[in-house]
Amino acid sequence: MTPAGTISFARGAPSPDIVAGDDLRAAAARALEQDPAGAFAYGTSEGYRPLVEWIADRQGLGPENVIATNGSLQADAFLFRLLVEPGDQVVVEAPTYDRTLLGLREMGAELVPIELDDDGLDVDALERALRDGARPKLAHVIPNFHNPAGCTLSGAKRRRLLELAGEYDFTVFEDDPYVELRFDGESLPTMLSLASDEHVVYASSFSKTVCPGIRVGYLAGPEETVAAVRRMATNTYISPSMVSQAIVAEFCRSGAIERSIETVKTALRARRDTLAEALRRQLPDARFVLPEGGYFLWLDLPDGTDVDALEAEAKEGGLIFVKGTDFLLEGGDSSLRIAYSGVTTDEIEEGVRRLAAAYKGLVGDRAQSAMGATG
Repeated sequence: MTPAGTISFARGAPSPDIVAGDDLRAAAARALEQDPAGAFAYGTSEGYRPLVEWIADRQGLGPENVIATNGSLQADAFLFRLLVEPGDQVVVEAPTYDRTLLGLREMGAELVPIELDDDGLDVDALERALRDGARPKLAHVIPNFHNPAGCTLSGAKRRRLLELAGEYDFTVFEDDPYVELRFDGESLPTMLSLASDEHVVYASSFSKTVCPGIRVGYLAGPEETVAAVRRMATNTYISPSMVSQAIVAEFCRSGAIERSIETVKTALRARRDTLAEALRRQLPDARFVLPEGGYFLWLDLPDGTDVDALEAEAKEGGLIFVKGTDFLLEGGDSSLRIAYSGVTTDEIEEGVRRLAAAYKGLVGDRAQSAMGATG
């Protein structure tokens, strides 16, 4: 627990104990010693060239198809600015990452929410919306270990989504920061790798596999799109942080990233399993999809549960979480997101105990109110 005794299920970040600190310090020392000119200079908007080349090779692309940015959120913002104008329709998942909703709303986009199934975006519902006249410019999709829902887009749905993108001429924005963190099941191909045309732009991040503070992400996709984003980046900041990107490049090239990924996955699997078992035991009324990887679990409580009241009650008991309504344009009143990445298994056990106590207190209060109304 934190020194104040509060447990946070709110922040989607790895706890410090699973960050590869020794490898990261060693990579930093080597990067700054071996290429001080590259690390200490402004550089260009494409990013630190050795890192760009490493990413391109990982994705099976040329360096001209990649831009490395100051975190993937900045990559997202650049792409939205490039492709979306006020009034344009954009498909978003329901629920989806709250910063995505915020950014698109601020741009004046018309959002088209499509619900999620246990295996990701309801592609049939999207097809119905398209047939009924929706004409999105962009579809934002988090395919692996969704934030906040925890689900993964199935292989069949990935292929169907690409078919729809070609048929109705919209771009699929494959926002994939958790892709490396699979600890159950088999990996699925990215839509970027499946696409035979230029309807996919891919984004990912090193915040989840190296450390959050490194702030390095990237976009990969059609050369023309990447070139336009690079021009936008030049006009915004000249170049991203060369020091951070040089450190990440050395971390990746040395093989430390593979060790880091395994460490993180092992810890996350144990935390997810502890969380799921504790929820089944202490909150049997709740429903959830068991994530196959990543940081998050979406919890649906019975209809009528007042999550606003639950949040206040849980906070009084020393537990913080994020309400489901934060991730939706409407709905989510009986849901919440649990981030299990930044807490130990002991904290998870205690946190679920506090959540269950808050929930049972609300149920008891509601039952007493109902009795009073009929008495």
